[in-house]
Amino acid sequence: MRKLGLIAGGGGLPVEIASACEKGGRPYFVIRLKGSAGPELEAFPGAEVGIAELGKCIKTLKRAGCEAVCFAGQVARPDFAALKPDLRGIVALPGIVAAARKGDDALLRALLAEFEKEGFVVEGADEAVGDLRLPAGPLGTVAPGAGHAEDIARALQVAREIGRLDIGQGAVVCDGLVLAVEAQEGTDAMLRRVGELPEDIRGRPGAPRGVIAKAPKPIQETRVDLPTIGLGTVQRAARAGLAGIVGEAGRLLVLDRDEVIALADELGLFIVGVDPQAS
Repeated sequence: MRKLGLIAGGGGLPVEIASACEKGGRPYFVIRLKGSAGPELEAFPGAEVGIAELGKCIKTLKRAGCEAVCFAGQVARPDFAALKPDLRGIVALPGIVAAARKGDDALLRALLAEFEKEGFVVEGADEAVGDLRLPAGPLGTVAPGAGHAEDIARALQVAREIGRLDIGQGAVVCDGLVLAVEAQEGTDAMLRRVGELPEDIRGRPGAPRGVIAKAPKPIQETRVDLPTIGLGTVQRAARAGLAGIVGEAGRLLVLDRDEVIALADELGLFIVGVDPQAS
């Protein structure tokens, strides 16, 4: 079993991966990215590394005996001019900056290539932790009705289109009207914006309407940045008056699956996986 080096940003995904390694007996080591990783990751074996300290990161992982790496969690796009790279970072930075000008996905691919050059196997979060991907069909007991079909199709269409343009991964549609698309602010901020819209164009708790769809970008590096939902997504979608959450089956990660299902069922919110080939 390869020892996993978990390169961790913020959010619940790195914690879920580290916890799964702990429970499953897989050897692992956490690189906590300074300024991004949450304090809860300090409970796991690891070290803190600056975002531009590429040499330190690689040396620390090799010293810890890691053979594979997994990138997980939220990391804000840095101000490249303000970074303080180490020597290895200085060598890699021009290529990474050039890739960043082409979009987030190009940036991620350039970063992964640096670790592959050093002999690491790059694993996706779904490889490091089984059972994270959204299956086809309803995830809980609440299922979308026939009246939701047009909003589901439209929201997925918009999410894929903004993904094609490397803008974001999510869109909210209600009665055929696009209420919001996700950009650099992220899903949570997008849902908060929807909740601030007039109730005549969106649903409300007790009378939900509309859906949020999340889809990976067509050119996406799926080992790093698959769309993700968790308890916060369900809570914010319900507060925004939405009827459900939709994603492409096998191409959306669900954190805290049992708790997410229980909360969605309690709130009367559907979560559904749609076959990417059939939608």
